[in-house]
Amino acid sequence: MESLTLHKNEFVREALRVWTRWVSRHAIITLMVAVGLCGVTFLYLLNNLAISTSTSGMLSPDLPFQQDNNRLSEAFPQFSNNILVVIDAQTPDIADDAAQALAARMRAEPELFGSVFDPKGSPFFRQNGLLFLDIDELDELHTELAQAQPFLATLWADPSLSSMFDMLSLALKHFSEEEGSEVFEFEKVFTDISNVVKAQREKRFHHLSWQKFMGFDEDEGPTSGWRTLLIKPALDFGSLQPASDAIDRIRSLVSELKLDHRGGVRVRLTGTAALAQQELKSVEKGMGFAGLISLTAVLVILVSGFRSAVPVFAIILTLIMGLLWTAGFAIAWVGTLNLISVAFAVLFVGLSVDFGVHFILRYAEAMRNGTAHEQSLCEAIDKLGGTLFVCATSSAIAFYSFLPTDYLGLAQLGLIAGTGMFIAFAANITLLPALLSLFPQQSWSHLSMIGGGKSRAISGLIIRHRRKTIIAGVVLGIVGLVTLPRIYFDFDPLNLKDPETESVSTLLDLTKAKGTSRYDIVILAENLEKAKTVANSVAALKEVKDTFTLFDFVPKDQQEKLDTIGDLELMLITSFAVDKTAEPISDDTRQAALKKLIESVEQFTRSNANPATISAAKSLLNEFKLLSGDASVPDGASLRDLEHRLLSELPGRLELLKESLRAGTFGLSDLPDDVRNRFVSADGQARIVVTASEDVRQRENLRRFVHAVREVAPNATDTPVVVLEAGTTVVQSFVQAMITSVSAIFLFLLFVFRNLRATILVFVPVALAALLTVAASVWFNLPFNFANVIVLPLLFGLSVDFGIHFIEREKAEMSVEAVLSTTTPLAVLMSALTTIGSFGSIALSGHPGTASMGVLLTIAICITLSCTVVFLPALMSSFPIKVPVTNP
Repeated sequence: MESLTLHKNEFVREALRVWTRWVSRHAIITLMVAVGLCGVTFLYLLNNLAISTSTSGMLSPDLPFQQDNNRLSEAFPQFSNNILVVIDAQTPDIADDAAQALAARMRAEPELFGSVFDPKGSPFFRQNGLLFLDIDELDELHTELAQAQPFLATLWADPSLSSMFDMLSLALKHFSEEEGSEVFEFEKVFTDISNVVKAQREKRFHHLSWQKFMGFDEDEGPTSGWRTLLIKPALDFGSLQPASDAIDRIRSLVSELKLDHRGGVRVRLTGTAALAQQELKSVEKGMGFAGLISLTAVLVILVSGFRSAVPVFAIILTLIMGLLWTAGFAIAWVGTLNLISVAFAVLFVGLSVDFGVHFILRYAEAMRNGTAHEQSLCEAIDKLGGTLFVCATSSAIAFYSFLPTDYLGLAQLGLIAGTGMFIAFAANITLLPALLSLFPQQSWSHLSMIGGGKSRAISGLIIRHRRKTIIAGVVLGIVGLVTLPRIYFDFDPLNLKDPETESVSTLLDLTKAKGTSRYDIVILAENLEKAKTVANSVAALKEVKDTFTLFDFVPKDQQEKLDTIGDLELMLITSFAVDKTAEPISDDTRQAALKKLIESVEQFTRSNANPATISAAKSLLNEFKLLSGDASVPDGASLRDLEHRLLSELPGRLELLKESLRAGTFGLSDLPDDVRNRFVSADGQARIVVTASEDVRQRENLRRFVHAVREVAPNATDTPVVVLEAGTTVVQSFVQAMITSVSAIFLFLLFVFRNLRATILVFVPVALAALLTVAASVWFNLPFNFANVIVLPLLFGLSVDFGIHFIEREKAEMSVEAVLSTTTPLAVLMSALTTIGSFGSIALSGHPGTASMGVLLTIAICITLSCTVVFLPALMSSFPIKVPVTNP
């Protein structure tokens, strides 16, 4: 009979037999060489293993949008490889003090932290900050400070609890004498102090915000107590964690400065360097856990199938050695793995085990027929070796299909995994015979009982109902076709990161709390004047909310604002001219001031003030009473604590106010270098930041925003452009890889089989599985993304293997019924289960990108297994393959 596969080529068959006999007779030498090679590979990996967390290198640098983005990075390198320190405090006062202290410590270590960008802490902006307020806002601030002037003057000289309470008592007395004229907004004062007293009583951290009290910060949103510091640290790219030194030192400084919950502060890290570092940790943790689960699942399945430790040990040891060699090849050939290609390890597990299962079960068949050990090995390799090579090649083609695409990240995985198929093939036909030969024959002789007629009942059912099965498959295929237009690609790379990591959760919190998108387009203009012209043109677009250039750092109406600031200075100059007292006050003085205040507030509650203010006053009295307990006023320790809560941040705010009164006119040339350098490059190019008017997290909004801006500025770049274009590139790469994979595998099998019907029979269930996988992604809301787009091209390679085994076995057994009574269905089932266990473990990864790949791959293999063991036999029995009988 003329075979349909390569293993009937007499030269190949004889070569495989000779090789199998040699390794069987020289098993110890074979294993010693293999172990030595593993040792060398391990040492090489130990010194050279590297993983890049950069997503920019995932796509070809020759793409136009990549080139635009690279030009931006070259012009403004300070925006890459940075760490954003986010200080989240209970009040803006505490956040300001924390930021000032932390920034000062980091600036003292420039060799580690490089530049520290803190515009709010810059002396220039602290002095001229009032000029950035609108005229109306400045007038309102003037009114509020005029009312508070006596209060501020007293507290400047004596920032104590007694001074504060005495001034409040005086203000309440003034209210009574002036018959209802409020010097302060008493409702706000009563409420703010009540909140502090209540927090003290409940042993919670809460301080009074003088910045809000004086009208400097009217923001009541969640970010009112946030400050950010942007640093560009020194990175060690020779390490798997380049930013670890800087990150560890920041955390050490935070600890030294006691910037934690006890001080009402939370310090978190994000930015590109922090994101990359935690991304790598997430991948390492996820893949390490996935690898452990994968091996466990494979072991359980193999032990359940073989019911013996010997074949399981042989398969696992072969797997580990082959995996190590594949990893060595990967590092030697590509140098640095990426966040996608690290998945090769788990993919290798499922595919390598597939070869081992088929080999041992075919070996068991020979043993069942009474064949001697060595001859059984040769018979197994004679009948199966060529088939395994065809399977390895078809799987490799599926992986290699990404090599010609612009998706370099997935192309790297394709190269490693594709080559890994041939390494797995070589490992299994070498190590398995050697390992099996080291054990006495009787220790695994029970393998001859595995397989056989276990599938007869199922096979009879399938064949009897083959027409219904085919019709059901056609219906399911049509359903899959209907869902094709609903395929969704998740273009946001942030969704591939672990949201539980600090860097990602902080970035998401910033985006959510500020109510803005992190997607701003950046345009590079030839110079500042050109930037102004382009910015004006872009700002006119309906898709654009605002534009920002260096010119926006120069406030308008400076002289009019300076007049108001001058009036403020004249009004407050006497307040700041008072000498500060250094005399400490006693607990008795604090208690006396509180008693006086309580009497004044009680009298106030009987006045004609508005009901809301009266209610706030009564709440304050109640909080004082609860804090005092059985006493008339709290004890000295409690009042010292209250004084700290109310007044500890006041001196810094008064200094800031005093400093802001020295504002003066300034222009572009007066701006600090660290600000100017962020908008004008060393060669004079100017940076324009463009904000969208819509939520560009929605793909259609993003598309309109990018296209509108690029109509005006074709070289526009940064996150929105990169995300949109990268998504388009990945989809195009996916389609290209699909076409390449299907075409190449089809032609390869046609060449191998020399039979069109056999080739089509292999592909029909694969196509059905692909359609149903796409449908499942829609039904279960599992969108395709940058990581899991490998599913369908990979599916063709993996699924074709199952079909090859069935078709090839039919040629030997001459009927579908006979095929279903051999060990082939069992081998396919065990291979599929081990592959599902392997891929399923990726789904358990904490890294969303690799997890999504695992989920879809698991679904795909489950569907493929069903199509292979049910739909394919129905097709084979309805459309049998006729092979002429000839002399070999």
